[in-house]
Amino acid sequence: MTRTQTYIKAARPRTLPLSVSGIILGSFLAHFMVDGEKNYLIFILAFLTTVAFQILSNFANDYGDGIKGTDANRIGEQRMVSSGLISYKNMKLAVIITSIISLVLASILIYVAFGASNFIYSFFFFSLGILAVLAAIKYTVGRNAYGYSGFGDVFVFIFFGLVSVCGTYFLYTKSLNWLILLPAISIGLLSTAVLNLNNMRDIRTDAATHKNTLALKLGAKKSKRYHYALISIALKTALLFMVISFNSWYSLLGLVAFIPLVLHLKTVKTILQPEHFDPELKKLALSTVLLALLIGVGYIL
Repeated sequence: MTRTQTYIKAARPRTLPLSVSGIILGSFLAHFMVDGEKNYLIFILAFLTTVAFQILSNFANDYGDGIKGTDANRIGEQRMVSSGLISYKNMKLAVIITSIISLVLASILIYVAFGASNFIYSFFFFSLGILAVLAAIKYTVGRNAYGYSGFGDVFVFIFFGLVSVCGTYFLYTKSLNWLILLPAISIGLLSTAVLNLNNMRDIRTDAATHKNTLALKLGAKKSKRYHYALISIALKTALLFMVISFNSWYSLLGLVAFIPLVLHLKTVKTILQPEHFDPELKKLALSTVLLALLIGVGYIL
């Protein structure tokens, strides 16, 4: 592979669609409207900022797990640092550069959304940006990396669900509609389920390297039950939102995405070997994006 190809692979493109599902849903729920007019620039900037944060997280994970030796015998995508294709020094530099790019994009997004007059809003969202950078890095980097203590699920639920959906909605409307917490919870839980699926796949290698994910702490059987609960509650909160916001049969369009999610649960129930969870990762991530898109489209129709 060329140097460019190694960094593209380290960015893990297959994880990017899931990261923007909250941006898509939040934008649809806000109708892309600012002061009664469509503002697609906020969507574009929010999309790019979120992608940058996700790439930062992937670079940092590759670096942190590589240093700790966690990726030595991992299942799934090859990691660049552990395989020697990218040096520790170069990946650390990539983390720094991506952090700067993420914050620059976040700053532009905040200025476009709030202008120069809404200092409190701007300060709050910039603080969220700083927290997102720190959370992305500290997931696997450092002695007290929270991904090694079972707290990764909390981070994913908050940032991929609540912050992503509600934060995007607020960028457009400068207000909060508490009803949108329901689909935000759904996206957060499904994103957490993707992480849990990843951790169930890696449960043996994580045990060998003392990466104490929640799946490892729960064990194989309980982590499956936890997985069922995450998706079941996500479906219930999504359905509740569609029923409460019902104004035509289009409001129930999101039910179409329930089909692959239910099929996923049936498949997970039959899996006995951890490595067999890997093909389900992509299916679950794309099903989450589909749910976000269909709920959003159904809401504005």
